[in-house]
Parts: sequence; structure tokens; C-alpha cells
Amino acid sequence: MPYSDLRSFINDLEARGQLARVSTEVDPVLEIAEIADRMCKMPAAGDAPVPATDPVHGGKGGSALLFDNVKGFDVPVAINLYGSYERMQLALGVSDFEELSNRVQELIKPELPSNLIDKMKKIPQLAKLAGYGPKVVKRGICQEVVHTDDADLTALPIIQCWPHDGKPGYGAKPADYAEGTGRYITFAGVHTKNPDSGERNVGMYRVQVFDKKLAAAHWHVHHDGARHFRAYQKRGEKMPVAIVFGGESVLPYAATCPLPPDVSELLFAGFLNDGGIELVPCKTIPLEVPANAEIVIEGFADPEQTLIEGPFGDHTGFYSLADRYPAFHVTAITHRRDPIYPTTIVGLPPQEDYYLGKATERIFLPLLKMLIPDIVDYSLPMFGAFHNCVFVKIRKEYPMQARKVMSSIWGAGQMTFSKMLVVVDEHVNVHDEQEVLFHMCANTDWRRDTVIADGPCDVLDHATPYMGAGAKIGIDATRKIPGEGVVREWPDLLVMNDEVKRRVTERWAEYGF
Repeated sequence: MPYSDLRSFINDLEARGQLARVSTEVDPVLEIAEIADRMCKMPAAGDAPVPATDPVHGGKGGSALLFDNVKGFDVPVAINLYGSYERMQLALGVSDFEELSNRVQELIKPELPSNLIDKMKKIPQLAKLAGYGPKVVKRGICQEVVHTDDADLTALPIIQCWPHDGKPGYGAKPADYAEGTGRYITFAGVHTKNPDSGERNVGMYRVQVFDKKLAAAHWHVHHDGARHFRAYQKRGEKMPVAIVFGGESVLPYAATCPLPPDVSELLFAGFLNDGGIELVPCKTIPLEVPANAEIVIEGFADPEQTLIEGPFGDHTGFYSLADRYPAFHVTAITHRRDPIYPTTIVGLPPQEDYYLGKATERIFLPLLKMLIPDIVDYSLPMFGAFHNCVFVKIRKEYPMQARKVMSSIWGAGQMTFSKMLVVVDEHVNVHDEQEVLFHMCANTDWRRDTVIADGPCDVLDHATPYMGAGAKIGIDATRKIPGEGVVREWPDLLVMNDEVKRRVTERWAEYGF
């Protein structure tokens, strides 16, 4: 089972030898980030020594970290909690991602009952599905302590990740530039509601701190939080926003999932949690937040006032440039007694977000296969920083099938931001980068087998000629067949016959190696 709150998760990680407690004084400005960055790139405590190409267990991650002695603060800081495959699986309450992938497949493609008896058997399952929705309760540990007039963002140990964070250095500063800090909230669920439909959204958006009660909320134009904000702007109203730290261990993952627009992150979190998330009404805004959270920041996003947010060291490995984003005014900060502040850093992979992304890759394979049945498997290689590259395996059955798959992927939700697609045949291991690159180089004629298309791109991609828009490339690295242009006789891949391989395996010890 997943954990009911952050404290339970941390305690179990420590008991399992997955958490390092640091009592030496550390600075929240850059020092914690540097320690975490080094830890993210170390072998994970307890991880088995398996190949890095293993899509489920391979890779690095180091230990989760808990800093008990943060300079200038009495609140501990936790980081890298989700930074290994093992810890991701613990947080989601599963022994492997395939287990959860199978549950997702049952959810999105249930078997229809064929008779009355089967329908009656389905009733408990349907009732359980209804129980995944959030449940509003009267009180929660997240409100054991309440600050309103004395609410102060700078009293929280919010870290600065990279040297130039929050320090615009690209051209002259505008006359109305407000000097912010380089400290960023990076690992919180940002809760909003659509003012027209009431639908909830939880996104993991960064928030730059400017003053005790002033921050800048950063969300990309494609995100649901931005869509909600535009609806409030149209009304000329302030948007209530709650920034939530901790809670059930499934919440950070649910907040990062590329769910369809009409699927609530809280409903999905309830599904992952195998029970609805309990919510408590906020003290100063008309929103409800997870009752088991560590800390909650309440406030409003201003429909007119903007602040220059950034630059920010991002998961691309570069600074995303400064730009204008809505001003967020704090109305209250609530927390449990003796809270823990969870945070993360992003930057050159692997970082903690890499494991969140790889979990999504495995768990959402059934959904992608439902949308695009041609797909056998896929991989988001580390060097692609999530959106930049996708390796796709198909069972090729007809000419130009790889082209059809490319077009389908570029039209599938957040997969539309994929900058480079490489399509290979079903015998290729898409989780082995060298194997994919071998077939890409061997099977591709660049003029015949590549597609360049224009469309939406990751807003953080600094190489595109326009923000959020540019070119993508698709590479058909499959075996070519008639109907796909000029195709010469295609040779067979070198493969030893089974009888010889069996004989050599049996006699291996005889060879004296």
C-alpha cells in the first residue's frame, strides 16, 4: 500500500536503509542542491546491480536525503525521496511498475459483462471505482498550525538550486522589474479549479519567491493551471491557488502525470492510493487541499499583475529564460506541528524527476497502446530530457506504417512535444540506446526515411525559433518493404542458428575460459 503521509514514507525509507539523515548544518542556497545533484548520480542504496538498460530496475539514484540542520531554519528539508526505481515503487505501493500498468489497463479498457451474473459481479468493482474520488473532511493535520496575518514565505527553508536562478541577466531590466530571490518552490502540488465547471487540477509548477507574501506562479500555456487562470482573467477575477507539500505518497506522482484534460489528478491519486484522498477546506480561499499534507500555502493569482520570473535551471540542463508570469499573493500558510519541507532540483539528468518520468513511461504504456495500437513498446531515453526523444517499437505489417505512428504520436496529448521520434522493428530493444542507434544508422536513408514537421514544442526548448513552436524529426529505422519508395534487396540481420548457440552454451566450460 502507498503511504498515508510524507512522515510515514520517510520513516519507512530510513528503516529500509534508503534514507541518509544529515545533521551537519547546510545552506539552503545552492549547498543542498549541490549535495542532492551528486547524490542523484550515485548508485541507489539497495538497488540491485543490474544493467542501466533495464527499463524497470536499472539506473542510479543514490539515497533519499533528510537535512535536519538547515542554516537559518528549524524545519527539516527532504529531497531525492523519489530518486530511484525502488523508492518510486514504494511510493506507489507496488512491487513493480507492470503491476500498476495492468491496473491502468483494466481501468481504461474494462471487460464488458456478458450476462446478468457477470453484471452483478461487476457491482463491487464499480463501487470501488466510485470510491477513488476525493472526500472532504472537517479537519486535517495540515492545519494544526495556521498563519494568516503573520504568514511568511521566507520562514520556510525554500532552496535555491542553481547560481543564476531568479537573476535576469539577458538584456536590460524593465522599468517595473521587481527584484525576486533565487529561491524556488519545486516539489509541491499546485491546486486550482476551473471557475466555470468546478473541475480540479493539480500540477507540479515551479513558484519563485519574491517576498514574505509575494511569489510568481510559473505554468506553461499548455497546462491546465494556465487554462484555469485564463478563465479567471476573462472574468476579471483573482484565481484561488493552494500550494501543497507532502500528503499521501502518491500525490507528487499524480501531479506530474500527463493525464487527459478531463481526468482529475486527485481521482487518479485515489486510484493509485486504492482509496479517495481526504481533503480539508482551506482557511482563506475557496479550495480544498489534502488533509494529510505537511504544509499548505494559500493565496490568489492576480489577473492583471505580472512579475518577471526566472531564469531557472531546468530539466533540459539549461536555464529557462526569464519571462512574465502571474503574481501570487499569499493569504495564509498552514502546516502540521513540526513539518518537513519536501523539495527537489532539476538539471542535467539523471535527477529525481527522471524516475518520475520513467514510472509514467511504464505505467502509461497501455494507454498509449490503446490510442496507437501499432506500438509494442517505447522508451524516453535519458539524454532526451523527456520531450526531446522517443524510441518506438512497432510490429510492422504494411508500407508507411512508421509514418502513420509518427503522426499519431504527434497528435497524442503531451507526446505532441516530442522533438525526435525513432521507429524500429519489434525485435529491437528500445531500452538499449546503442541497439536503437545501430538500427537507425543501418536502416535509414535520410532522404527517404525522415520526416520533418512543424508543430508545438516544449516551451523550455531554447533551440526552437519560436517559444513553444518549431520543427520535429521522425526517423523510420524499420526494415523497408515495397511501397516505401526505392527499396533495394534487404539483407538479413546476422543471427547464429539455435542449435549452434545451444551447443556452445552446453560446452562453455570445456573451452577453458
